[in-house]
Amino acid sequence: MNLHEYQAKEILKKYGIAVQDGIVAETVEEAVEAYRRIVERTGSSVAVVKAQIHAGGRGKGGGIRLVRSEEELRKAASEILGMWLKTPQTPGGLEGKGKLVRKVLIAEDAYVPRYEDCKEYYFSVLLDRGQQRNVLVYSSEGGMDIEEVAEKTPEKVFRTHVHPLMPLQPYQAREIAFALGLEGKALKSMVRFVQALYKAYTECDAALIEVNPTLVNGHGEVVAVDCKMRLDDNALFRHPDLAALRDEGEEDPIEVEAKSYGLNYVKLEGNVGCMVNGAGLAMATMDLIKLYGGAPANFLDVGGTADAQRVQRAFEIILRDPDVQLIFVNIFGGIVRCDRVARGIIEAYQNMGSLPVPLVVRLQGTNADIARKLIEESGLDVHFAIELKEAAELVARLLGTATPASS
Repeated sequence: MNLHEYQAKEILKKYGIAVQDGIVAETVEEAVEAYRRIVERTGSSVAVVKAQIHAGGRGKGGGIRLVRSEEELRKAASEILGMWLKTPQTPGGLEGKGKLVRKVLIAEDAYVPRYEDCKEYYFSVLLDRGQQRNVLVYSSEGGMDIEEVAEKTPEKVFRTHVHPLMPLQPYQAREIAFALGLEGKALKSMVRFVQALYKAYTECDAALIEVNPTLVNGHGEVVAVDCKMRLDDNALFRHPDLAALRDEGEEDPIEVEAKSYGLNYVKLEGNVGCMVNGAGLAMATMDLIKLYGGAPANFLDVGGTADAQRVQRAFEIILRDPDVQLIFVNIFGGIVRCDRVARGIIEAYQNMGSLPVPLVVRLQGTNADIARKLIEESGLDVHFAIELKEAAELVARLLGTATPASS
């Protein structure tokens, strides 16, 4: 689950991390009022208008504006609120539709006492799956061009791994601050920042915390100017307060709907709609579809229950995608019986009247023979298979794509 910048900063503040404070606004008038409050509090007319969407690269897309007067603030807020912001991280990238900006953060100027006295760094904490360790990634070259830094000068990007069952050690925090070339007050401030950031990452069950830029201001203080935070969905039951921060308006509406039905659905860019039980089988199914010349249009895990209502909901969600040319149902009957799934498919098919695309069904496991008989006797236009290879060949033939044997 992704969080907005302003939400992530509130969490960091609870761990004693200094952040670039701001006020959230959903209208231009709210933005003006927020600006007035910030000017009164800081004594400076400089502020920043920051679009709040679940994507990075907002500055390059025009979603972050520096303002020095109320007039400039009003103009910037008017232009950003309601815009479809395109960044490399929004759906479809710079060529896609972008994301609608519904909120802005009116933030104070963090570059004090002067911009020239400040230095930007990059920091993130995430899981290194290859190492099976948490990893802190950091660089002295923070800011909007960090991707270019990582690509062209990877030697400027450092990593410190931490065993997930061990806390970050004090010496590791000091080594990180030394690696960034800090000394004096700035070094001590960075050590405290690193320790607090890692603690926030572990205690919130985060999948990612990225602070870019991490600013050392002219007073030697470390300030989180921006923050991207992604939480582990599987751990949200431990954090009802964090789960309440979910902004469904930022998520794919079809994925939100699927979740309400108990379906795990992720949209992909392919032509074969997939309905599978179990994440492992789902990934194997997608690999096989690719091998035989197709492309998966989605990841959809119906879980251990595949009754008629859930199957029908799954069909309807898959068919929302206009690129789907075929639906492939691949179920292994372990906990769930294949005959029960078959009855669910038949009933769902009958309830819907018909399907606009071919349907390939592969059921294997408990009562697979009964399931096949049920589908064959149903009279429905269903292509049935038992072996995985047989099902993949059926998909390839119906799509008119080459198979490994014929290519």
